[in-house]
Amino acid sequence: MKKVRKAVFPAAGLGTRFLPATKAQPKEMLPLVDKPIIQYVVEEAVQSGIENIILITGRGKNAIEDHFDVSYELEKILGERGRQDLLEVVREVSDLIHISYVRQKEALGLGHAILMARELVGEEPFAVLLGDDIIDSPTPCLRQMLDVYEAHPASIIAIQEVPQEAISSYGIISGSPIAHNGESNRLYQLTDLVEKPPLEAAPSNLAIIGRYILEPQIFDLLASTPPGAGGEIQLTDGLRALLRDNHSIYGYRFEGKRYDAGDKLGFLMATVEFALKRPDLASTFRQYLKSLNLG
Repeated sequence: MKKVRKAVFPAAGLGTRFLPATKAQPKEMLPLVDKPIIQYVVEEAVQSGIENIILITGRGKNAIEDHFDVSYELEKILGERGRQDLLEVVREVSDLIHISYVRQKEALGLGHAILMARELVGEEPFAVLLGDDIIDSPTPCLRQMLDVYEAHPASIIAIQEVPQEAISSYGIISGSPIAHNGESNRLYQLTDLVEKPPLEAAPSNLAIIGRYILEPQIFDLLASTPPGAGGEIQLTDGLRALLRDNHSIYGYRFEGKRYDAGDKLGFLMATVEFALKRPDLASTFRQYLKSLNLG
């Protein structure tokens, strides 16, 4: 069994749900308190033991590269002003992990974005993390999945129960629970995946969340997957092809709270709750929230 060393971050989307804020800046750079969304996900990968990150970018995404690069001018100014505290914060970001960048010239779907990383990933298993999903957990979500992978070396997707009214907004799995670490309701062996089904056609209420561990066979299948709706190559179609080829896929119901930071309400909820976790902000911010007349 090969170790999962690399993670792919698709970040070429247009971020239309946050216009006009994303007209001139990537949605991945929108701040949750004082860190951009994408930094939370990169930190999750680092804390999970990932060694290399492959960021799939597109037009207008230069700010992402600048954020994780060394900023000599800023460091020089902070050093001259004696702001060692801020200097350490800035250097911590650029020292996080080795990042490679691949340009996706057209936004042709998640499957196509992952396919763009093929040469840098090579013939080894890899992780995929989507920046829209921020998962708060004592043990990082990806680390939980890597622990499962060590016991069940096959493709694994993160899953979560969703309310009935939200089912048609997600990819939904069909599968059977199997025992893992003495628990019977966290790990599922998949039999099918359905992209955004109507409620009456959904095989379950277990939705696919933006964390994956994929075997390298997925690249050949994505390369031969025809474009679906909107002319895009869907990862779900590639995963279904993997099942048809008799490869196992597992769904793991992770522990932790997930925020949909790609949705305005989810982004606001994450901002409030992450601020309340900050020792330097929590007390004053909580008092402010209590003072609001919400009636």
